[in-house]
Amino acid sequence: MGAYDDIINLPHHVSTRHPRMPAIDRAAQFSPFAALTGFEGAIREAGRLTDSEVDLSEDQKVDLDARLRMLEDVLPQHPKVTVVYYVPDKYKSGGAYISVSGEIKKIDRIGSNIILQDNTAIPIDSIFQIDSRYLDKNE
Repeated sequence: MGAYDDIINLPHHVSTRHPRMPAIDRAAQFSPFAALTGFEGAIREAGRLTDSEVDLSEDQKVDLDARLRMLEDVLPQHPKVTVVYYVPDKYKSGGAYISVSGEIKKIDRIGSNIILQDNTAIPIDSIFQIDSRYLDKNE
């Protein structure tokens, strides 16, 4: 006689007090446990490289200002430009240089921005380089 012969053929017990756990909840108790949630993202963020902003020389600043003045002269023609400017990183020190192309809608000297037709605002103080066919013609 085996150890469980007395109970082997009895019907499975179903509790009247505790409802049966749904299969999805029973499966969840065996899912892997992630003790370091977010750690992988933090590692990726720490490894992300940023650039430091380049300080322009006085000659470069004068050149950029002259280019902006030339663009102001042809503003009614909505000159197409390509601007490289510095954008500070939101999460860590440093940032990135990005290049944007478009037609100038307005040069706002008071707000210190170049506004493109798509309403992109480029801070004049962050501009590293500005190119346009209008500038090539006048130089």
